[in-house]
Amino acid sequence: MTTVYERATVPRPTRGRRRPRPSPAGPLLALLWAGAAAVVALWWTDTRSVVGLAGWLTDAGRISGLLCGYSCAVLVALMARVPLLERRIGSDRVARWHAMAGRYTICLLLAHVTLILFGYAAQDGSGIVHETLSVVFDYPDMLKATIGTLTLFAVGITSARAARRRIPHEFWYYVHLLTYVAVFLAFFHQLALGSDLVGNSFAQAAWYVLYLGTAALVVWFRLLVPVRLNLRHRLRVESVHREAPGVFSVVVRGERLDELNAQAGQFFRWRFLSDGMRWTSTPYSLSAPPRPDRMRITVKALGDHSAAVGLLRPGTRVWAEGPYGSLTAERRTSPKALLIAGGVGITPLRALFETLPGQVTLLYRARRAEDLALGAELEAIATWRGARVLYAVNGADGTRPRFDAETLRASVPDIAAHDVYLCGPPAMARDLYGALRAAGVPDRRIHHESFEL
Repeated sequence: MTTVYERATVPRPTRGRRRPRPSPAGPLLALLWAGAAAVVALWWTDTRSVVGLAGWLTDAGRISGLLCGYSCAVLVALMARVPLLERRIGSDRVARWHAMAGRYTICLLLAHVTLILFGYAAQDGSGIVHETLSVVFDYPDMLKATIGTLTLFAVGITSARAARRRIPHEFWYYVHLLTYVAVFLAFFHQLALGSDLVGNSFAQAAWYVLYLGTAALVVWFRLLVPVRLNLRHRLRVESVHREAPGVFSVVVRGERLDELNAQAGQFFRWRFLSDGMRWTSTPYSLSAPPRPDRMRITVKALGDHSAAVGLLRPGTRVWAEGPYGSLTAERRTSPKALLIAGGVGITPLRALFETLPGQVTLLYRARRAEDLALGAELEAIATWRGARVLYAVNGADGTRPRFDAETLRASVPDIAAHDVYLCGPPAMARDLYGALRAAGVPDRRIHHESFEL
């Protein structure tokens, strides 16, 4: 069954060209690196001389510790789901920055612990085991910092790709949340023992501003904003429809949903408050333009949680966070657009296909014809707005269609003049990105967002 929204409630796409809003990615990265430079400058001005092996080890431990403390604040801030970052930069890019900051933090933490302990041991002329026990149990706030350090190491281990493939998502998610606890426990020893902060009121004030500002972002955007959203809009499952084998659409009804300012191409993080699903929050894209009283997602059964979506009962309460994502019409730079979807990647592109202004072509890739979900809707939209829909399915012998530069240019002759919105499995997205670049599409016109992080 295919669920169709009445198109009368959605404005017909307008012609013309809209100037895209500049991304804050560049200024934000410059700000983050400026903060790191300020930390190094603090260490440099406070380091008068370095004498002997113990001095070199200890001072190297100091700078790695300062940078680790700064990186911890950045790491948490990137987890805060700040709308400016999630919508303008893109959730996938922010997630990659967070993962990179996590790797830097763990490496700096390991260097800090090792260098400081060996430096203190060399300075005191004692063994490393004795020095470690002395630091942990005799120094102020170090026992809490040790617990926080071990917690951060546990988060880092479970976040490694090899571990993520072997552990349930829910386990990883809740271990990952312990980052907040770890950073809180480690914070106080920085002010009590950090030689660059002790006695420096300006540096201490800046450190407090950094950490309290980060905490405010987390409390506001990860706690208070979602609570307000769900209390105000009262989301519930209205209906569930089968679209294709293993693919289901869920229509969610709520109050005053237009206040969310959600756009076609965006996603929410959904938590369905039913047995076995209430503890998992999963990102699913809107598969139709949002309406003042309804939103729709379309989900493919790829795991236990997504398979259970098709069994949801009408009336089930829903907890949502969002909207997030930058795969929207605001990224358009040309009056022409090519949408390329692979499998369930059709969901955000189906919504864009209905609303994106200008000349639009949709290329839909699936293994079999019966896997082409939402096909009736796509054909109706194409007829209504005079757009093209191209399908690419495997041949009868299982042969996959080619997606190289030559094939793309044959399908869309002036492809280099198009904005390309791409959503599909990671391997397909990587291959298509290379083919699009070879076909002459500038990097700035290839728009892609992934949840595979």
